[in-house]
Amino acid sequence: MTKSAEGFARIAREVFAPIYPVIAGQALAWSGIQEGFALDIGSGPGHLAVALAERSGLTVIALDADPAMARIARETAETSSVIPVTGDVHCMPIRDNTVSLIVSRGSIYFWEDRPKAFSEIERILQPGGVAFVGGSFGTPKLRKAIFTEMRRRNPNWDSDVARRSGRATPDLLRRELLESGVAHSRIREEEEGMWVEIKKGAISPRAR
Repeated sequence: MTKSAEGFARIAREVFAPIYPVIAGQALAWSGIQEGFALDIGSGPGHLAVALAERSGLTVIALDADPAMARIARETAETSSVIPVTGDVHCMPIRDNTVSLIVSRGSIYFWEDRPKAFSEIERILQPGGVAFVGGSFGTPKLRKAIFTEMRRRNPNWDSDVARRSGRATPDLLRRELLESGVAHSRIREEEEGMWVEIKKGAISPRAR
């Protein structure tokens, strides 16, 4: 297991843990989806995937490009409803039209080709499915608490956040969504963070 994976898992467990149940609840409420397959892209140690599984009847795929993270996620996921998988968002090992709900918190800033990733997300969504990918901290109160603790642990925290946020501004994301060819999308901008929302409409009989 790599040091970076261990360090990320420790921060997720010690600092970010309170946001995962909140984000899972928001995604489930916004989408109205409770059954089928869900996907957590860039799942890391698997806390958000577990929160989704515990609050719904969904089977959740925890997808991360780092095999070390998949191993940590297996330890995190005490429920059989979470399936850790190693894979890349740009070419996901998932069939077309199979996933009802996709959630990804934080990984969007590190995707090398976001238009391609957005297209992949639309490909695997079921008709009527929805994806929320972004960088929310759950609530303004949780955002404040996390920033306070991360500033204590990392003097460069604010500049690190600013640098990451600059890689995925709402205007840039809108251009990349247009480039991707995704049919239905929008940006949800809130005090606690930002989400890209992608929906998949019904497939016409002619396209089947």
